[in-house]
Amino acid sequence: MKATSWLLLLYSLPTSHNTERVAVWRRLKKMGAVQIKTSTYLLPDEPAQYEQFQWLAQQIRDYGGDSTLVRAQEIEGLTKEKVISLFNAARDKAYVDLKKALQDFISRGRKSDAEFAAAELSRLTKQFRELRQIDFFDSPRGHDVAMLLRRAEGPKRRTIVRTLDAKEYRGKAWLTRPRPEIDRVGSAWLISKFVDPKAKFVFAPTAQSVPEAIPFDMLDAEFSHHGNNCTFETLIKRFAISDKAVAKIGEMIHDADLDDARFQRVECIGIDRVLKGWAREGVPDEEILRRGFGCFDALYAFLQR
Repeated sequence: MKATSWLLLLYSLPTSHNTERVAVWRRLKKMGAVQIKTSTYLLPDEPAQYEQFQWLAQQIRDYGGDSTLVRAQEIEGLTKEKVISLFNAARDKAYVDLKKALQDFISRGRKSDAEFAAAELSRLTKQFRELRQIDFFDSPRGHDVAMLLRRAEGPKRRTIVRTLDAKEYRGKAWLTRPRPEIDRVGSAWLISKFVDPKAKFVFAPTAQSVPEAIPFDMLDAEFSHHGNNCTFETLIKRFAISDKAVAKIGEMIHDADLDDARFQRVECIGIDRVLKGWAREGVPDEEILRRGFGCFDALYAFLQR
């Protein structure tokens, strides 16, 4: 969504109307509005959101309160980027909770009763779809959870995966999501070091944004999470990279990215937190890759001893 203006709902209710206050708060939460001041909530200016705010404004008046709906091009003290970050931060909290639930579901595996597991997966899928509907600015966490949900669903069918020749992938543009973290940075490093030394890396929220580029660590991409493998592990297998130090790095990235302690390797958790910190500081995506490559070069050199 590319919002060019914003909708602000300002309202007040009598202090004695506690039940109505809770009802309004729940409705605001369900529609994905974010609070910027006391009793002032914000949504992107789109027809569907405008209609929802109109209905809620009328409901507040029916409760005996006051409401005002405002359309604004700019909000003093809040840049467009800051407003978008407020929406993404609100969605991220929900995505973190959903990710934890999915990881718990996956860790139980076949131990759960089949009927109960199917019902739980259906509930988690419904929760994800509802969250995506109010993820107005395509939070990166949403893509992570989407891939985790695919993993929870399990392989739809078994296919024979052929090994690829790295020579056929030289001098390409490689596409991944913005604000790269451990699996994306590690995968980019692996591509540039073992697959495509002249690789050019670009960033976009969807694979369709740059159709001529090869997507990786993106939903439904060939080079992404498959089964119990993170993207780094998928690349190792597809290009038959047999380097033992790379295999160890793959285990580290797996545990840091999937957080399932499969290999009991904690070395890359610190790198992941540093990458997240650079993203929060507003470091450009290309610079995050450059700095991350330095981390992996040093780690690779250490493991080769």
